[in-house]
Amino acid sequence: MSIAATAPHAALAGNPIRNDWTQGEVEALFNLPFMDLLYRAQTLHRQFFDPNEVQISTLLSIKTGGCPEDCNYCPQSAQFDTGLKASKLMQVEKVLAEARAAKEQGASRFCMGAAWRSPKDQDLDTVCAMVEGVKAMGMETCVTLGMLRPDQALKLKDAGLDYYNHNLDTSPEHYGNIITTRTYQDRLDTLDAVRSAGINVCCGGIMGLGEGREDRASLIRTLATLPQHPDSVPINLLVKVEGTPLDQADQVDPIEFVRTIAVARITMPASVVRLSAGREDMSDEMQALCFAAGANSIFYGERLLTTPNPAQARDAKLFQKLGLRSMQVEVEADACE
Repeated sequence: MSIAATAPHAALAGNPIRNDWTQGEVEALFNLPFMDLLYRAQTLHRQFFDPNEVQISTLLSIKTGGCPEDCNYCPQSAQFDTGLKASKLMQVEKVLAEARAAKEQGASRFCMGAAWRSPKDQDLDTVCAMVEGVKAMGMETCVTLGMLRPDQALKLKDAGLDYYNHNLDTSPEHYGNIITTRTYQDRLDTLDAVRSAGINVCCGGIMGLGEGREDRASLIRTLATLPQHPDSVPINLLVKVEGTPLDQADQVDPIEFVRTIAVARITMPASVVRLSAGREDMSDEMQALCFAAGANSIFYGERLLTTPNPAQARDAKLFQKLGLRSMQVEVEADACE
């Protein structure tokens, strides 16, 4: 008999995947006693995943800085003085060399990020060549390039792209306090274009943007009521950068962050939940609680676009202490033909 079948919560019986979560239901999950919340999250996690496997991704900035958007947390915005120097789009061979090194270090997915509002068609051709090259190495591919038109999404699909990352960042209610240069609907439209093209959606948010618990619940509800749950849900902890409007934002309580991971796992049980930016400032104990709450993906490597990430030796030691291992991913050899 499965763990889920013996659980005292009716929501765990049968098929727990739902797309009709209400704000009240998600807030009620946040308000559960901590141990009950972790039990529910861990039970569902074991129903859909091996609890001791973690998917490892590497993220590379292929075009840094100079973005015209005004996302208040972002050091790559041209509207803020953070000391970051803008760069041009990297050459394909340099990106592929980084991908080969990432694979040798255990990454199964290679993610490429460009600081654009939306890609120009000629730049998209170059990115497609990067995707094809990484896919030929037997790795999963992911890009984050800003807003996409439906035809651009189809072009990336034809190149063999596996995942497209486009975060909602925060709740619809709090969004206007953080970003004014693109709307929430703009983000939802890009997700629709990606999903319609047959590309897996990678979409999550950032904790620490001055939001309250009701905003965190609203973000999770928005993600969990999309037509399909995101295949990958990155939960980021704000990395405060001097020069951005949020460089003095209040810290998120660690237990509250773990609660967010657990609620994401319960409401989107078949999705990979990524413990994303901010791990550099997390203790081993906090990360262990996140894994217990249902996180099963991390970014590996010492930088995430422009912000620091834990050294690989630290991650390897933590995995050894917790008995975690890298999730093995099979990539179809002819996927980009």
